[in-house]
Amino acid sequence: MNALTDATLAPAPAKAEPTIAFVSLGCPKALTDSELILTQLRAEGYGTSKSYSGADLVVVNTCGFIDDAVKESLDAIGEALAENGKVIVTGCLGAKPGKAGGDNLIQEIHPKVLAVTGPHATQEVMDAVHRHVPKPHDPFVDLVPPQGIKLTPRHYAYLKISEGCNHRCTFCIIPSMRGDLVSRPIGDVLGEAQRLFEAGVKELLVVSQDTSAYGVDVQYRTGFWDGKPVKTRMLDLCERLGDLAATYGAWVRLHYVYPYPHVDNVIDLMASGRILPYLDIPFQHAHPAVLKRMKRPGTGERTLERLQMWREKCPELVVRSTFIAGFPGETEAEFDTLLDFVREAQIDRAGCFAYSPVEGATANEIEGQLPQEVREERRARFMAVAEEVSAAKLQRRVGATMQILVDKAPMLGRKGGVGRSYADAPEIDGIVRLLPPEKLSKQLKVGEFTRARIVATEGHDLVALPI
Repeated sequence: MNALTDATLAPAPAKAEPTIAFVSLGCPKALTDSELILTQLRAEGYGTSKSYSGADLVVVNTCGFIDDAVKESLDAIGEALAENGKVIVTGCLGAKPGKAGGDNLIQEIHPKVLAVTGPHATQEVMDAVHRHVPKPHDPFVDLVPPQGIKLTPRHYAYLKISEGCNHRCTFCIIPSMRGDLVSRPIGDVLGEAQRLFEAGVKELLVVSQDTSAYGVDVQYRTGFWDGKPVKTRMLDLCERLGDLAATYGAWVRLHYVYPYPHVDNVIDLMASGRILPYLDIPFQHAHPAVLKRMKRPGTGERTLERLQMWREKCPELVVRSTFIAGFPGETEAEFDTLLDFVREAQIDRAGCFAYSPVEGATANEIEGQLPQEVREERRARFMAVAEEVSAAKLQRRVGATMQILVDKAPMLGRKGGVGRSYADAPEIDGIVRLLPPEKLSKQLKVGEFTRARIVATEGHDLVALPI
């Protein structure tokens, strides 16, 4: 649960104001939805709070992708109802139909909620807030910083470039909740990026359901930025973001990249240092028969060829990926192909889910559903192989000097700190544990870069000495 922290809350004005408590669950795309709602709340004069009991109502932004996320969301709604009584629900779970044939699962289980909306629904949420807690005044933008309200630390932020997805992967229900791909105008995206950099953001994490498909829905329409034409296309966006990042001495990191052929061109930008040589690219599996059942493109063999080509162009490239073990119909031989792929592909950071049936997913109808114990056993075997690969790659970094973005630095780093290299995205990858600097004059400051020499590894993490 990503409830508001003290750092998130804007200072309260002298007079009383209506207060909204907020809970944000789920992925970074949902988090950006939460940030938009919080920004609008502050613009209209509402206070925000981390306390249910002192709030006029509670907004819960839900996740509905897998069963565990559904349970967490429903539990959060129940807790908010018990402690406050006035609850508005938004997010992916809001689009999920009821189990008893009703229109909405949330209203079926929690009929006392005031309103339910789907994802990416800022205006619908605000309309519901207005009905139950009238706004104190017309929009007052001076209450809101130019970059908007953010739930991340000040030095990094997520930049959502599109909503929805055109793919119909059999294990996924996101299109039914978030709809087909809708790309944001490129001028709007670049404008937001510049405001974030101007506010001190040092790492911009590009997110969407399908980053590689940016602009497909508008046929790569030409937009305008800084008075110049620019196409609504992944490569053009990355070029402009790289230029902006260079101006502010910042990083750009790509997430949720689908392995389309044109991704090859983005590797050139990574090799030249314009964006980080880091790809979050969910391969899901390697055996062609399993990929076909998943309705995913490509084969493990073709992916290996592309990975080799990418690394020849950009030797520093780090690849993060996610996989599914125990997909319906997966044979032991098909699973062995996946293990062989992970070894040969040398995936730097790999995560794996044991297949879990998701209500509404077409994969539920595929023959050969495997017992849960088989799915979990294969996930464990996968992670053992993946961690062995990752540990060996981390060990090869010992002795190297790397640029580290500082996330924590008690006493200006006199007792060390915590940071991340270009190879580490926040929350999902490892960290770099920074030792106390040998030079007394050396200070570590949160949100700034420091050079450090890697001296050891610790599990998924590195240990480094600032220099």
